[in-house]
Amino acid sequence: MSHHHRKTLHALFAHPVSANIDPKHVFSALEEIGAEVSHGGYGQVVVKLNGHSHGFHDTRHSLSKDEVGALKKFLTGAGVDPARDWPL
Repeated sequence: MSHHHRKTLHALFAHPVSANIDPKHVFSALEEIGAEVSHGGYGQVVVKLNGHSHGFHDTRHSLSKDEVGALKKFLTGAGVDPARDWPL
């Protein structure tokens, strides 16, 4: 995993919650860890990882704090922990 992907995943779990994360970088990092990322229509991006799936709003702007929180909850439910799995 590249340093850039690792940094992006750590940013999703950072405190305080960041609202300056590029969704292209997030979905690229998710693909790097084995997630299936597809466009589901109606402005949705569907992410499948470790038997879990979730639809996220497809945006071209930075992710909102709510979207970052939803991604963090999804990743935690799928068993992802960047501090454990990809230490900086």
